[in-house]
Amino acid sequence: MANRNSLLIPGARAALEQLKYEIAQELGITLPADGYYGHMTTREVGSIGGSITKRLVQIAEQQMAGRF
Repeated sequence: MANRNSLLIPGARAALEQLKYEIAQELGITLPADGYYGHMTTREVGSIGGSITKRLVQIAEQQMAGRF
């Protein structure tokens, strides 16, 4: 059984990182350059994560609609 935190698709981590920065920019949130998120509020980090999930669901719905 694969580790739940391991990504199955090569390059997925880079794509998710890019998506994170795009969404943060859209929300007007500056991500720390050093990668330490301890100075960010829970609301900021949560809004980025929620928006990522929302975008991924939209992408999956579009892909599924195209198959049927």
